[in-house]
Parts: sequence; C-alpha cells; structure tokens
Amino acid sequence: MGVFLADIITSYSLWFVPLCIAVGVLFAWLLYTASDKDKELNTWIKYTLFASRALLISALCFFLLNPLIKRMITEKEKPIILVAQDNSSSVLNAKDSAFVKNEFVKQLKAVAADWSDKYDVKFYRFDHKSELNDTINFNGKETDYSNLFEEIENNYSNRNVGALILASDGLYNKGTNPVYGAEKLKFPVYTIALGDTTTIRDVLVKKVDHNEVAYLGNKFPVEVTIDSRKLQGKESVLTISKQGKKMAEQRVVFNSNDYTQTFSFILDADKPGVQKYVAAISPLSEEQNRLNNAQPFVIEVIDNREKIAIISSAPHPDVAAIKESIEENQNYEVESFLIGEFNGSVKPYSLVILNQIQLSSPAGAKILNDLTVNNTSYFLLSAYGSDKIPGVNVQAMNMKYNDAEAIVNKSFSLFTVSEGLQKYAKEFPAVKSVLGNYSIANSASILFTQRIGVVETENPLLLFNTNGEQKSAVFLGDGIWRWKLRDFADHDNHELFNELVSKIVQYLSVKADKSFFRVKTKKVINENEEVELEAEVYNNSYELITDPEVTITITNENDKKFNYAFSKTGLGYRLNVGLLPPGEYSYKAITNNGTKAQEQRGFFTVKEIVAEKINTVANHQLLQQLATKSNGKMYYPAELSKLKDMLQNNENIKTITYTQKDVKDLIDMKLIFFILLALLTIEWFVRKRNGLY
Repeated sequence: MGVFLADIITSYSLWFVPLCIAVGVLFAWLLYTASDKDKELNTWIKYTLFASRALLISALCFFLLNPLIKRMITEKEKPIILVAQDNSSSVLNAKDSAFVKNEFVKQLKAVAADWSDKYDVKFYRFDHKSELNDTINFNGKETDYSNLFEEIENNYSNRNVGALILASDGLYNKGTNPVYGAEKLKFPVYTIALGDTTTIRDVLVKKVDHNEVAYLGNKFPVEVTIDSRKLQGKESVLTISKQGKKMAEQRVVFNSNDYTQTFSFILDADKPGVQKYVAAISPLSEEQNRLNNAQPFVIEVIDNREKIAIISSAPHPDVAAIKESIEENQNYEVESFLIGEFNGSVKPYSLVILNQIQLSSPAGAKILNDLTVNNTSYFLLSAYGSDKIPGVNVQAMNMKYNDAEAIVNKSFSLFTVSEGLQKYAKEFPAVKSVLGNYSIANSASILFTQRIGVVETENPLLLFNTNGEQKSAVFLGDGIWRWKLRDFADHDNHELFNELVSKIVQYLSVKADKSFFRVKTKKVINENEEVELEAEVYNNSYELITDPEVTITITNENDKKFNYAFSKTGLGYRLNVGLLPPGEYSYKAITNNGTKAQEQRGFFTVKEIVAEKINTVANHQLLQQLATKSNGKMYYPAELSKLKDMLQNNENIKTITYTQKDVKDLIDMKLIFFILLALLTIEWFVRKRNGLY
C-alpha cells in the first residue's frame, strides 16, 4: 500500500495563512524582543525560543482554519487461487486409488506451492463440509459441492479471485446440484478429473426410504431401490433383516443391463427404542464391487403416541379445523366426542380440548372436576361468559357478542411464535366473542388480545393459565375455522394456522419434567456428526445449579466403557465426545445435587453413512459442465503441468490496483501533536534553566 500526499486544503481562504504566521511572529517578538526581561539571554537561545514560540502560535492559528489533508491511497491485491481437493472416500474407489492417495495429492500441493510467489493460494478440502486444510485423508462420508461453493461465495465475494482448481471424481450425494451452485461464482473453475468412468458389473442398494418414527404395535412402510449394471438375466434376493434375523424378502430378476427397481415392504414395529435394520441384496459371483450390496437404516419406535380428546357440545367447524391441524403431526392421536357420548375418564389423554361447553353446566362441571383430579391439561374454546373460565372472569352483558380480531401481545413468553405468524395474525378474520367485563388473573399469560373495530382493547382472546401442575388455555371466541381458510386463501397452505395450533398443543400436552438431574442428546446420530450431550442439575427448590461434578460412562455394543466429565457452561453442562464409530451406545450419568446421588441412563445410535459406497463410477461429465459453464477447462491428473502453465500465462489473472481518495483533518495526525508538544517542552525547559519563570 502506498500513500501519497496530494494537497492540503482549508475551510477558509489560504490568504489567512500569512496572517497566522504574522500573529505567531508578533507574539514571539513581543515576548522575546520587545521585552527588556530577556536581554541578557544568549543570542542563539533567544532565537531558539523566538522560533519555537512563533511556530507554536502560527500552527495553532493555522488549525483555526480547519485544515484538511487530501491523500491518494493505493492498494494492490494479488490474485487468489483457490485449490479444493475432494476428501470423500469415493475418490479411492477407482483403480488409480494408490496413485491419487500417495502421489497426486503431493503433486497438487507442489504446484500450489509454486504458485504462492505470484498468487495468494488457499487450499481447501471438502466432503460433507468445507475447510481451509491441506491435510487430505479421504475419510469423508458424504460429498457436498454446494457447501464448498457457498463457503467460497461468503468468504471471497468481491475479492480478486483468479480461479478455482477443483480436484474430484464428480460424485456428490448431499446438497444441491453443483452446476447450479457454481453459477454464483464470478471466476473460472478448472476441474481435475479423478476416478474411473468405466462401468463395472455391479448390483447395489441405491436408496432406502422409510419413516424416521414408528409407533409400537403399528406397521410402517419401507421402500428399497435396487440398481444393477451389466447383469441382464441374472437374479438375486433382496432381504430386510434386524439383528441377523430375516424380517422380509423379495426375489429380484435383472431384466436389463441398466436395471433400476423400487421394492416395497411393510414391517411391524414390535419393539420400542431405536431399531437397526439392514436392507441387503445377495451378491453375485460376477460382481466387481460388493461394498454397496447392503445399506443399514434405523427407525425410532415410540411406545405410544400422545392421545388428545376433543369434546364438543355439538358438531362444529372449529372442531374439524383443529383436529385436521393436530393430525398433521403423527406424534398425536386424536379422538372426537360429543359431550353426551363421553362417559369415560380423561386420564388416558395428555390434552382435552373442550369446544363451546359451559363449565358451569352439570356435564361441564363433571369434566372439569375429572380434569382437575388427574392434573390433565385442557384447551377451552368458548364464546360464553362463565365464572369458571381459567385465568379470566367474564361478566357477560345480556349474551351480546362482538366481532373481535386478534392482536399479538408482544410480551408473551411461554413459547416462541414465528415472525411470520406475528405479522399475519392481524389478517385473521374476526371471531364472535362475548361482550362483557373481563377480569384477568395474575397467573394468566395472554397471547392474543381483542380488537373491536379500530379499538385495540386489553381483553384477552387467547390466554394461558397454570394452576399448580395443571395447564390450560382459553380461546374466548367462536369461528377459528375461518383463520384456517384465510391462511389457505392467502398462502395456498395452512402452515401459519397449523403452527399456532401446534404451539398450543405442544405447550399444553408436554408434561413437566420434575427430575433433579436431566441428560439430553439425539437418539440417532450420523457417524460424521460429533456426539454432544447436555445436562442440567437442580436443587430441591428446582433452581439450576452447576456446583456438583457430572460424570458419564458411555458403553459401546462390545461392552467397552469410556469415562468422561461434563464441562460447566452457564447454568448447565455440556460434553462433546467427538466422532464415534457406527453402533449402539448406552450411557450412565452420575451427579450429586447436594442432598443425594442422582443417576440418568439412556442410549443413542451412531448411524453408518454408506453414501460414498453406492456409486463407484466417476462423473467426469459433471466436472466438464462445471468447467465449461464458468469458462474454465477440465484436466486429468497427468496434465497438472499444463494446468500450471495455463494459469501462469493467463493474462486475465493479474494483480489489481485499487486507488481511492481520502480526506482527513490535519489536526488528527498524532505526529503534529507530538511536534507541538515538543516545541512547548523545549521552550519551557530553556526558560526554566535560564531563570525566566
């Protein structure tokens, strides 16, 4: 960077500069020449003091003119060459794997080192993630080009990037199509084609589609897609097994050399917990690759779904709207009753929704008593005034009603409502609400208040209340089904309405965890994800504490144990175990909350990722597309020297010079401050030494 002084300008005319000098000289003359006090001073000392004072006063007067310094700043930026090496395991599936692993990477690094004098070289490795790292081990379990391009776009946008050198086999199994992701790049992509494009005899399990969750006692579907190449006329057997036991099978006949077929299975969820299955196609003697004949998958079998009951005084569109919304989430099982048909107990249900039921009536009072006895949460939709509505007392005025619209209460904090729903809530149609005097309990939390016409009131439309361990919610209106229709009319979906219902149901149906020690982690973790656990410890007053130590023992399926200690973070604990091999793990965490030892047990499964084993035929066509679309070119590993020469002779890849003007107050320069301070110091020291003070 070079800085060149172009000019000094002032806010006032430069004709004032001689005046500033004259003032400085006059001041110094009056002090050191006109006065008789300094006549005995040595001549050179007097002239030194005279000059020092004249310069100081002249400078101070000059700064009253507000002088500015105009600078020209020049910056030079070397071209950036980005080198990205595919670190996924599929790169080593070809015949040249030994060369790629032992020789090619060294050659690529050597070429990059030769460029470093002329270019600013950045070396990336990428698989499921991208990072600045030149240590290549080909251990990546997935390949994601879009993550690489996004990383480059975020870090090098508007920079002088000359080119991207991309060494890969062209195979990807995560993220978007690389051709679309590379369109944002403003520089050429030069690809180095690794791997083998020769089609081999192979049969493989290409994909397994299944639910992430199933419920105990139910059946669940599994679809397995099989591919085969150059095996026309052969046949095999597709099986699904669990813990070595065959659960289902189908005969497969390959009727072409390029065969693809999807097979459907229905399996029983007969055991709770995370269940590991394997879909496998029997290998054939003609096959040249058997690493992709099987693919494991896991399904979490939940013991039971949360049961929700809807009890209504009569058939009502509000009931249909809410029921359909709840059933969008397969974690809930919904049953509907008319109040005259419901003769059982509410105990089996996590949540009871009451529609237009007067709690003061005999039937309503009976249900309310049952809810209270069992500490069951409930959601009341009512346009009636009743002295038994939880959290609010409404004194109705002759059964008259208002058309009330919803206004979001910004201070609501029981759960988070999306910004989209908050903004859209005012667009929901008006519902019928009771006209009367509202008295709100201190325990109530209001999500929506009522707007009557243009008047925003403090009367609640949707509120929540807690009575001990029992939670409740009240919608003080009739016609919520219109909200669902309006949402669809404006957005062609019910997402905002479903979000509202889901948040209400989730808050009310979740039972409070009253344990003093809690440990949380994901139950299914991919093998390229780090295993992380969180813990919370409470004292007897249910206050979070971090005084005690928390330890954990993790046991793998071979009964090998690993001991760890949690780290304290804020009001909780955290542990990062790192990457673990695929398999099933159990854990036992121990702490002491000050009164007694606490223990938590659990399990998790680390799922194997087989994406890199599925396709072993390199996709050089994709690499050619990437290069062509970006005005680059595809090379082969043996052509590294040609790539090197091409870049060094490319006139489009050059250093860029940036020049900009900069205006700065002259008084802000620190050097001037120290010069003025030096003048004052010299004058003071000389005068003091010669007895002039």
